Amino acid sequence: MPRIERLRLDHAPALLSFERENRAYFAAAIPDRGDGFFERFDALLRERLAEQAAGQAHFHVVVDDTGAVLARVNLVDVERGSAVLGYRVAERAAGQGLATAAVREVCALAASAYGLRSLRAAATADNAGSRTVLARTGFVVTGEMELNGRPALTFEQELPPVASAAPAAGGVLAPAAEVISGAGGVPGTAGGGSGSGQGSGSTAGLIGD
Repeated sequence: MPRIERLRLDHAPALLSFERENRAYFAAAIPDRGDGFFERFDALLRERLAEQAAGQAHFHVVVDDTGAVLARVNLVDVERGSAVLGYRVAERAAGQGLATAAVREVCALAASAYGLRSLRAAATADNAGSRTVLARTGFVVTGEMELNGRPALTFEQELPPVASAAPAAGGVLAPAAEVISGAGGVPGTAGGGSGSGQGSGSTAGLIGD
């Protein structure tokens, strides 16, 4: 059963396979990472892990029983109790409710394990799947913007206060109550994050999104 894990260095081979296998699929909806991303993958991963260690971001992968990466869900630009959410799901795992379940779990971790008070995201107006995932996981529309040259909506979620910190990511994902046709199949566009080649929102880049 799929489980969510905090990004580690030993995820590198599975994460690289995920990016390569889904490159064309992701590029159909959001800007391609470019060849440089793959050529510098190891160095970029170490940079993202350094950001995570410094508390500037929280990166997660969803893996199956074989260790293969099915999705990534990230929180970037962590500052003053807030962060930007980004995610993307493998083509083979699309339409199964995985995006909803994974985003819901990371939102819970944001409050309980990372001490965040709010999350922000963005999705292009034509990305019904991502907009539905955000709505189902507690985000509300806060405005409009342009994302990668296309009209988009901005979202925000106020997180509930928690009394004590919870364990780090590593739990089994319960399936979403309803499978959303197409939701999770389209790379998440939780944008507004840093523009680094491996950003983590859905808009900006990955090793985080």
